[in-house]
Amino acid sequence: MTRVFLHIGAPKSGTSYLQSTLWRNRALLREHGLLLPGSRAAHYQAMADLRGGVWNDGHSEWTWDRMVRRSLRHDGTVLISEEMLGAATREQAESAVRRFGDAEVHVVVAVRDLWRSVPSAWQQSVRARTVGTFADFVARIRDGGNPGFWDNHFPVPILERWGTLVPPERRHVVTVPAAGAPRSMLWQRFCSVLGLEADDYAVPGDAANPSLGAPEAELLRRVNAGLGDDFPLRRAYLRSVHALLTRPVLMRNPAPERFGAPIELAPWVEQRSKELAEELATYPCHLVGSTDDLLPTGLRESRSPDEYDDTELLDLAVHTIVGMVRHSRAEMDRLHRAADAVRPTPAAPAPPRPTWRRALGRVRSKVGGTR
Repeated sequence: MTRVFLHIGAPKSGTSYLQSTLWRNRALLREHGLLLPGSRAAHYQAMADLRGGVWNDGHSEWTWDRMVRRSLRHDGTVLISEEMLGAATREQAESAVRRFGDAEVHVVVAVRDLWRSVPSAWQQSVRARTVGTFADFVARIRDGGNPGFWDNHFPVPILERWGTLVPPERRHVVTVPAAGAPRSMLWQRFCSVLGLEADDYAVPGDAANPSLGAPEAELLRRVNAGLGDDFPLRRAYLRSVHALLTRPVLMRNPAPERFGAPIELAPWVEQRSKELAEELATYPCHLVGSTDDLLPTGLRESRSPDEYDDTELLDLAVHTIVGMVRHSRAEMDRLHRAADAVRPTPAAPAPPRPTWRRALGRVRSKVGGTR
């Protein structure tokens, strides 16, 4: 019988780290009976097909139905991991689960504390082409102007959409360990849900999940504003801004400047975090970790992205342009090497055939030489 685990988020809850570890160990996981169907891109494409809208570009090979068919052919455990599934509507979620028929479907949601979720969510929105400032983003969350943040970043609203067809013992919530805990703890908790031994698998380092620092995020936000209507989300933006600027340059800072929610909001964050922890504690599900992980620790003041002035951003922009030039040069060299590797070696030119004038001259020379 097929058991299907749907790891559906939440965004910025260690999903990139978990997915990097999963795909790095794909072959070994298969030996241990767990199938990751398709490819990492296939999981995204299936999500986009399910949700539609800007996420689905219409040119993808994988649909949700194809993902379901591939999963059901496996006699064992299947894992589908894509954090943007968590934002599906109730109707989309129910449709996704129903298509697995009699398979044993589990839903897995990870959750991070509010203090770290706020800046991560804003950064993610900037990488998705938004132009709002960090201060405006925080204000809207605090004042109730951004209900999508609460609906898509915390487990109870997500499970209320996805868990209607799944019994409580198959609704799994994994809390991201508090700041300062070993990073491998999240992998260990995740493996316990899947019935795996975490120590059997190679775990990538921090570089597996790069992020934008505060000034880089602000610079990208201004680039988004400057683009106007050019390079709309999703396909065009990914193939241009992400491919040429965000990933190869802005996310290459080895020590990005981290930032949290504004320190003046600490009392509000602490109170709201307690409410979220209490909500989760009473929700019928399988909790891995502790609701205490949702309570912020080590709150400290950090510099907001909005506080970087034009002079500082100009300096960063110059370094960014240099980085883009170097990246473009490296890409051109790589393409030239690839072209040279497949270009056939030209054959040695054949010796030129003598023209009739040369032939006649040789005859005359021979005739003249015999006189």
